Amino acid sequence: MRHETEPTGKTVNTGIKLDEDLHARLKALSKIRSRTSHWLMRTAIAEYVEREEAYEREKQEDMERWQRYKATGQAIPHDQIKNWLSGLGGDREAS
Repeated sequence: MRHETEPTGKTVNTGIKLDEDLHARLKALSKIRSRTSHWLMRTAIAEYVEREEAYEREKQEDMERWQRYKATGQAIPHDQIKNWLSGLGGDREAS
């Protein structure tokens, strides 16, 4: 996962409204971590967006596999998968 602590390129200001409790928690955490609230929010948002983008890519790949299966009917037989899995982690790993 790519994680940047500093913005690259042009930046855009955006606002976010937090309730008082969350704001206080963010300020306390920023003090503990010796980081600004801004840094914590930017880092949290970047990590969230990266995680959600990865989820969407995986979901798209799954849909493509499903469509391919529906079009061709081709799949890996259960016994072949079972044999492959039983070889994992042993002295020899099946390929």
